[in-house]
Formats: sequence, C-alpha cells, structure tokens
Amino acid sequence: MIDQEKGYVVFTEEMKKTHTILVPNMLPMHFKIIGKVLERSGYKVELLETSGPQIAETGLKYVHNDTCYPAILVIGQFLDALQSGKYDPDKVALILFQTGGGCRASNYIHLLRKALTKAGMGHVPVISLSLAGLEHHPGFRLTVPLLKRMMYGVLYGDLLMTLVNQCKPYEITRGSAQALADRWTERLAQEMTVGGKANYRQVKANYRRMLDDFAKLPVARRDKVMVGIVGEIFVKYSPLGNNNLEQFLVDEGAEVVVPGLLDFCLYCVYNNLLDHKFYGMQKHVQALYQVAYRFLLGKEKDMIDTMEAHGRFTPPTLFTHTISLVQGTISMGVKMGEGWLLTAEMLELADKGVENIVCTQPFGCLPNHICGKGMMKPIKAKNPGINIVAIDYDAGATKVNQENRLKLMLANAKQAAKKAEAVPAPVQEVVFEEKIPQSIQKTARGAVL
Repeated sequence: MIDQEKGYVVFTEEMKKTHTILVPNMLPMHFKIIGKVLERSGYKVELLETSGPQIAETGLKYVHNDTCYPAILVIGQFLDALQSGKYDPDKVALILFQTGGGCRASNYIHLLRKALTKAGMGHVPVISLSLAGLEHHPGFRLTVPLLKRMMYGVLYGDLLMTLVNQCKPYEITRGSAQALADRWTERLAQEMTVGGKANYRQVKANYRRMLDDFAKLPVARRDKVMVGIVGEIFVKYSPLGNNNLEQFLVDEGAEVVVPGLLDFCLYCVYNNLLDHKFYGMQKHVQALYQVAYRFLLGKEKDMIDTMEAHGRFTPPTLFTHTISLVQGTISMGVKMGEGWLLTAEMLELADKGVENIVCTQPFGCLPNHICGKGMMKPIKAKNPGINIVAIDYDAGATKVNQENRLKLMLANAKQAAKKAEAVPAPVQEVVFEEKIPQSIQKTARGAVL
C-alpha cells in the first residue's frame, strides 16, 4: 500500500525477509559482486540479465518515446521480468540507483512507479539507492559496513574490467579472458556472502592474485587500434544499452579502454565538495564529503600502485590527474548527468595515447551533447589527430548504422597509423578558466589516506 505521507510504497522491515529485490544489470561483473554484498546484509537479490528487442518494446508500452533511452530500457527490463511469470508481484521489490542530480537519475523512479501503476502492479515497492537521501525505506538501510563492501565490489569490478579489456584482443584461445573473469567474479562474490572474507587486506591480496592469473593467460601481442569509450553512464557500460559495443570493437580488431566506475563515484563526491563554493554547503556536510573523497581516492591509488608494481598491465589514471587535465576546458560547475567528467575522460584517454574515442549518448540527451559532442572542438584543439565519434543510442536507432560509423572510424585509424605522419604541436586553446577553492585544490593534489 502507498504510504499516504510519503506518497510511495515503502519497503518495510517485513519485506526484507519475504521479498526478492530485482536489480537492473548495468555492469555485469560489478553488479554481480555488489548483489552478493547486499545478500550478505540480509537482502534477497536477483540480477536481471535479460536482453533483446522485447526490452525496449516493453518499455515503450509504458513510457513515452521521447523519454531518455536508458529509462526506457531499465523500466522495460523491470516490466518484462514482472510480466514473465517468473516472479510473484506480491513478493518482489525493485531497486534503482540514483545520483540525486537534476537529470533522469532523479526522475527514473517516478516514471517507473507510473509504469507499474499502468501495468496494474502499483503495489510493487521501488527502492531508491542514493546517498543523497532522496527517499527512506525502513527495510533498506545503507550502513557504513555495507557501503564499504559495495565499494570493494566497485574496485574489484573496475580491475576485472581493465584486465579483460587488455587481454581479450590478444588471447590465443577465444573467450579465455572472459572465462577467467567469470571465475574471479564468482570467487569474489562468494567472499562477499555470509562467512566470506571482505576486509581490505583481503581486497589488496586479491588484486595481486588477479594480476598474476591474468598475466598467465596465453596471448599473442599484435598491433591493435586502441579505442576509448565514454559517455552517458548507462550506454557507456551496459551491453543492453550500447548493443554490445565493447565486443563489437574487439571483434573488429580493437583494444577497448573504458574508464572505471570508481571515477564516477569520485566525480559525484567531488561535486559535493565544489557545492561548498557554488551553493554554500554547510561546513559539517562538506567535512563528511572530504572524508569520503579522501577514502575513495586512497583506495584508487592503492589499486594503481599495485598494478604499477606488478608491471604487466596499464593502470587507470588517478582521479586527481584527470581533474588537472580538464582545468581550463570546461567549468567544474557543469555537472548535469556526467557533466565535466565526460569531457575529462576524453582528455584522459588522449593523455594516455588513446586517440580514437567513441562518445556514447542517448538520442536527444542535452547534457551529454553539451559535455560530449559539444566539447569535441576544444579537445581536438589540444590534441590534434584525435578521432572522436559520437554515437546516438535510441529505440529507433539502427544497429547497422551505428556499426558502419564505428567501422569507418576504425578504418581511418588504421590508415592514419600506416601513414605515420608527423603530428603538429598541439594548439592550446583556453576556453574557460575557473578558480577552485584552495582547500579543495589541496585535496585534489593527492591528499589520500
């Protein structure tokens, strides 16, 4: 029943024992581990892995076609699951990850509840998973131990994603890199269940074991075109949202580079630090975000240091360096959706020598077009020779057209590599220069735990 005071169906303490929570699958490796983290805290969780055209078709039955494409897919996946007969609608809850921003990440939940009501299942509770405290459910609480274990899941997922992407294009036995990642995902997921090990010492030990295992994979090193993937978070990561973009690029002879989910987490926390300057955030709230930022940054540095010490694989970029790269290109106050992080990730890829970038964007997404497609000119001014292709994803977009544009990008990249022409000195174009509070600058320079 709808709580008349709150205006939505509340997930109660009793439901924690009786209901299965369905989770949309944006990042398969990350979310499988995080799902087990939730199970360790006493929740029944099932990760939705359905795909196919029926997902978008179901979403369009209950959501206007002008709605953000990721919203159509997520809502479609939920409704498809509930209508499949596999689940009892009276014993199921749904969960949505929300950032609390002004974009779809805060409005999904209202669209979903409207769709559930339209489908005759308005009694199904929808849990908002957000640090912003958008909603409160007595049966679902984000405790500090739970948040720490979820963060370990993010770290594990980022490392596995990086290792798979650096091994898959060169593997001698097709599928061996993904098979090893699947084994490690299952192992890590089990460690997150009741009775498993989930302390940080174990996390760092697992880093080294994972690096050693992937280093043993039989590979044949060949010249590959390196392609970075950035964009709106769902279509950047989700195979459902981007038509299996990563696998397509690998099949076409490319090595894929994808920034990790931890960077997005750091971006969200860092934005809250900037709010103290832009919007006068209370000092005690800022202090909490400072602690969170230093904690996450320290954990990212530990993973990078471990990879560098191992020496076999290329580590991700430390977030503080990413911040330094974007200074003077776009305002740090631009934070709708992926905001300035989208621009920063393209600059980060260019800084690492990845000169071919796919900017994924839901069709009609204004924030993504501004921070992605709209920033191509100043990015290219700083990095002559860089090749950025913006690809729109939508229920009406044809996969063939998307893939043809990607093939053209790869063909141009291979041709450019053969020519080996001298690259002219980059033209430094300062579009915007913004002063950031000194307290934040100090933190950004690498003050870590």
